[in-house]
Amino acid sequence: MPGQLRDYFVVLPDSAAGAAAAGQLPVPEAAAGRSSAPDAAGPAREVGDTLTVAHPSGRPWVVARPLVRKVSHLARGEDALVLIGPDRVPDAVLADVLEGARDRTGLERGLARLPGLYHVVARLSGKSWIRGTATGLRRIYHARHPAAGTIASDRPAVLARLIGAPLDESALALRLLDFLPHPLSRRAVWRGVHETGAGYGLALPVAAPGTAAVPGPTEHRWWEPPPGELPLAEGARKVGEAIAASVRAHVGGLDRISCELSGGLDSTVLAFAARETGPASLSLLTVAARDRYSEDETWARKAVEAARNTAAGTAPALDHHVVPAADAPYFYADLASTAAELNDEPLPVAPGRARAELLLGRARATGSRYHLTGYGGDEIFLGLPHAYQDLFHGNPFTAWSRLGGLRHQLGWPLLPTLKALLDRSTFPRWLAGAVTAAPQPVARTPLLSWGVRQSPHPWLTERAKTLIAEEFRAAAEHAEPIDPWRGRHVDIDGVRMGARHFQAMEDIGMTLGLPVAAPLYDDRVLEATLAVRLPERISPWSYKPLLVEAMRGVVPDALLARTTKDHMSSDEHQGLREHAPELAELWTGSRLAEHGLVDSRQLLRLAAEPFSPVLVEHSISSTVAGETWLRTAENAWPTSESAPTTTPSEASL
Repeated sequence: MPGQLRDYFVVLPDSAAGAAAAGQLPVPEAAAGRSSAPDAAGPAREVGDTLTVAHPSGRPWVVARPLVRKVSHLARGEDALVLIGPDRVPDAVLADVLEGARDRTGLERGLARLPGLYHVVARLSGKSWIRGTATGLRRIYHARHPAAGTIASDRPAVLARLIGAPLDESALALRLLDFLPHPLSRRAVWRGVHETGAGYGLALPVAAPGTAAVPGPTEHRWWEPPPGELPLAEGARKVGEAIAASVRAHVGGLDRISCELSGGLDSTVLAFAARETGPASLSLLTVAARDRYSEDETWARKAVEAARNTAAGTAPALDHHVVPAADAPYFYADLASTAAELNDEPLPVAPGRARAELLLGRARATGSRYHLTGYGGDEIFLGLPHAYQDLFHGNPFTAWSRLGGLRHQLGWPLLPTLKALLDRSTFPRWLAGAVTAAPQPVARTPLLSWGVRQSPHPWLTERAKTLIAEEFRAAAEHAEPIDPWRGRHVDIDGVRMGARHFQAMEDIGMTLGLPVAAPLYDDRVLEATLAVRLPERISPWSYKPLLVEAMRGVVPDALLARTTKDHMSSDEHQGLREHAPELAELWTGSRLAEHGLVDSRQLLRLAAEPFSPVLVEHSISSTVAGETWLRTAENAWPTSESAPTTTPSEASL
């Protein structure tokens, strides 16, 4: 059955209805009839692919089906801690965290010593506390079950299944935009399912004595961006330590691992950091570019040569696999394959799924047990122009000097740049006008506001445009920025958008049986970056200066000197031509059109005119993603129900 969820967990209330809901959870096809030995010690029971951690009553509290992630758990009296992430956390570490956790603040203080990659589920004084990560790589959703009350999960589709939630057409319309800014990115695509904001956690209270009623959940902020006060040298040391810890958490102790080595700085950094963990075998994979002016393959080969030349006696066996350009699918290839995963939402990376599957399939063929990528490096280390708004408040001369360099690089006119720099519009005001029917002169528009203004694609229906406009207006009435400073707000929002999109890559890896990770999306990496003084972490004259300094001594200086970055826009445009028949088939019987959100006739015309100026100005990626996701979501569940694999009595402590 396409699109089944292979990896998820839920947090249930301590009630008979909660226990009954556990028996209604979807069972992945791959898990049916399979059993395994217990994978964890402590107050839990594993039956088949299901791990259940119980309430003190014996009823199920956390039910997890982790395909590639590890579940660590420990109880002390009625308090308990569960961490779900890439690596098993030793009981001694869990005990130390739990011992100092008198409340949420104490718990978070203890968790700050661990890599920021885990879902956290804790029970303190009878209340459940659930959170994801500040980067948004790990998210939390909740819904009100008609009998059991609030249920939380890391997968909104699971909750939609439990409560019988229909699709939310307004939220689906929002996903047809190229960029979905905070806080609209939190709008779940099923009615009655709610996403807890990144940096916030969900508190689930217990029922009052002698009653069956349980109050609703409350959200509490657990993460604040650190002040940017550290000098470059100290900040770089902390960034380097955070990257090393994140990589170790994913692949430390594994014998065979692989890394995507595009040739760019981020993937090069991850490849050398992975080598430091001491695997027996390290496979590096590079996809050759069709563009003869591309530099990525050249730099990738330089990195491999440098790694071999600097290898110590205990260095891993290193092999380099270059995928010929002719083997790499164009974008929009094999769109039907997107049905293999049910992502949390439509993700605009869907048109590139065939390319990702090729690379991960080649990595798996090397015998790799974990695959690392450099995703997140641009969002975290590149620095967006909006940051100069922040710098202007404290150091206007430095800000203007740097903006001068940036302005000449990007072709920004002087007066519009000055006007944008002096603009003091509030975030709600910006959000209310962030989507406009007016064409956007993107190429030479100074980017110094709270985000990017955009126009709806011309193939969206008037109904879709109305739904989008209503959502933005409603959000603007009560919206608050992630951070009061524009630059930090945009930086963090960009990181969270990228981390959200990376979920598609993780899910493809699960389909193929290969865990895939982006260690740079670790909370500790983001925190260490934001803690560095703004003028020292971004510059128009230096490429990712903080990352470069952080990796000195790990990555050879010659490789840290690269200041260019390749793009694959030609492969995308060519993909529109090569796969025009598949696109035409996609728009024939379009589900989005059935929902009244797109004009399928216009999309069919564009499929026949892949080099239309309309497609040069407007990307079709988000619409393709919405269409393929919708088809998967409508056919996601098995037709027959499987019996629950764990009973409350089996799960008792």
